[in-house]
Order: sequence, then structure tokens, then C-alpha cells
Amino acid sequence: MKLAVIKYNAGNIRSLQYALERLGIDALVTDDAEEILGADRIIFPGVGEASTAMKFLKEKNLHEIILQATQPFLGICLGMQLMCTHSEENDTDCLGIFNQKIKLFKSIDPLIKVPQIGWNEICDLKSDLFNGVQSGSYCYFVHSYYAEVGSETIATTDYCSSFSSALHKNNFYGVQFHPEKSADVGHLILQNFLTIKG
Repeated sequence: MKLAVIKYNAGNIRSLQYALERLGIDALVTDDAEEILGADRIIFPGVGEASTAMKFLKEKNLHEIILQATQPFLGICLGMQLMCTHSEENDTDCLGIFNQKIKLFKSIDPLIKVPQIGWNEICDLKSDLFNGVQSGSYCYFVHSYYAEVGSETIATTDYCSSFSSALHKNNFYGVQFHPEKSADVGHLILQNFLTIKG
């Protein structure tokens, strides 16, 4: 299987590569349109800031490439957020794949810190992406912004309020958590992505 990881200016992806290697996949990290669109699977990771990331995607014309993808496509963390319509982070227009808005966590409880960093439950699982995963399983999150819950939500998590910890539309999937840092549960989710039909 040929798996492309989209290369753009959005954080270290070594942990994702290691996780894929454990699944027997030697991922190609690339910003080349032909290599991305020719892959069997595409992963769009990201850690960073929305407006800077979108600017970089447009400079490389990667935003157009992403929208052309027809194979199973997985956005992780910032990658998922950039697949939504708009982010409150620096008032950024995003790719518009998912009809969701990205908002900043607002905590009124001093014990609930922003950003959310650490393990939290994923619930209300509704997709083959979660085959074999129990509702209430713990995954690893690092984020200050979140996607609202809507018709494309396939998993929810509570932090300040309920938010979308995963989204799905057509061949596009997104997860707010980091499966590559989520131990056995994350390993299973990545494995499911490698076999999912779309």
C-alpha cells in the first residue's frame, strides 16, 4: 500500500511515521501533487496555527490538491480543523470539506485548563474508523480549538462542553486527537483507516 503524508509547515510528524512503521507502512512524506493524488491513502497531520498553515497550503497549491482527493483521507489535529469551514484562530477561512466551525475553548472553571493536554474519552462512535474500539476509550489530545458537534460528527468528547473528536464526509475523515500517540486504541484506529473503503 502506498500512503502519502502531506508535507507542510505544521509540526513534527516523526511519531506518526513511527506509528505507521509499526503497522508495516513506510509512508511517503511529500508535498508533490502527483505523489499525493497517486497514493492509496492520504494522511494530513498538523500541529500549529491555522492561518499560518493555510497560507503555506495555498502557497504550495496544496489546498487544491486536498480537495481533489478521492481516496480515503485522514486529517489529524490541526489537519482536521483545517478541513472545516472556518477557524476562530486568527479568523481563518479553511478548506470547507466539513461543514463545521472551529472555536476556541472557553473555560469558566479554573481547574479546566486551555489548551486541553492529555487523555480524554471518545464516545458516540459511529464509523468503521472505530471498528473494535469501545465507546469511552481514551485518546491523547493537545488543542485549544475544537470543532462543534454536527451532522458529520462520528465521535464526541467532553471538555468545557461536548465537541467533535472525529468527523466524516464521503472519503474524508478527521480526528482531533493524535492516534499515533494514543497507544493501542490509536494503533487500532490507524489500522482501521488502512483498510477502510472510503
